[in-house]
Amino acid sequence: MPSGFERGTDGPRVIVVGVDGSDTSWRAAAYAAGLARRQNALLAVVYVQPLLVGGAALGAPVAETTEQVAEELLAEIRETTERLRGVHEVRWQFHTFRGDPYTGLVETADELKADAVVVGASEQAGHRIVGSVAVRLVKAGRWPVTVVP
Repeated sequence: MPSGFERGTDGPRVIVVGVDGSDTSWRAAAYAAGLARRQNALLAVVYVQPLLVGGAALGAPVAETTEQVAEELLAEIRETTERLRGVHEVRWQFHTFRGDPYTGLVETADELKADAVVVGASEQAGHRIVGSVAVRLVKAGRWPVTVVP
């Protein structure tokens, strides 16, 4: 008689965390890394490079700026990982896309068959009206979503 319990698979296998360089996203990344370490899960760190159409129209070097942010985030993540090597081992991947942060997180979570998504609370006042990425992820109802203040 087969049982419904799968040995060794209780808890998340893949945790997706969104980072954008804000304080709340770094707290979300730290929380997700701790969860991934404790659960021996893969941590997928996602940075979505925003498409700032208005800035591009004014001649601002938007692509170069967002590439630089992505590179700085990756360098900081790698530095932190190296500093903690041997103390806190975490398996991780870095993903970066251009476009809407919500769409990038959803696509990554779907592709990796994520068990959980972690994001920082929005620090932008306009999100109270339009809705933040975190609210949109929760409304999607496809994964447990943790919003870190």
